[in-house]
Amino acid sequence: MSDKLKEILQRQVKKEVEREPEDILQVVGFLIGNEEFAVPILNVQEIVKPIEYTRVPGTPDYVLGVFNLRGNVFPLIDLRMKFGLPALKVNKDTRYIVIRYNDEIAGFIIDKLTEATRINEADIDPTPETLHEEANLVYGVGKQKDRLITILKVEYLLKRAF
Repeated sequence: MSDKLKEILQRQVKKEVEREPEDILQVVGFLIGNEEFAVPILNVQEIVKPIEYTRVPGTPDYVLGVFNLRGNVFPLIDLRMKFGLPALKVNKDTRYIVIRYNDEIAGFIIDKLTEATRINEADIDPTPETLHEEANLVYGVGKQKDRLITILKVEYLLKRAF
């Protein structure tokens, strides 16, 4: 191998070592109404088809009750109702997304699962200033090709108001 070629290869290797790894957030996307939301994939314990749940009296309307998943009982929250939308009947696309943050776990009813995706941190805009109460709930708005995905903060999603 010529010295010139070795030199070029060494420079190339050095450049790759110097290059910072891009900060990428992996998220699971889902629809609530016509809007796409997402949560970090590391906080998703599992996604299941709807199963029976038991109502719990004295909870807000959006807390449908509790459900038993493999011997563990978790609260079940309807995200449509939590976001001020009317409840929908369960259909073929409805799923429960079970989310964990530290020791808090809850199931959330979503209208439809979209996809797991990777979003560059550089493509995530901070929460718009016009959002007041919801500002704590929203991590940011991710831009992907021709769509916007509202990324939710799971710690606030799981914050108990009941």
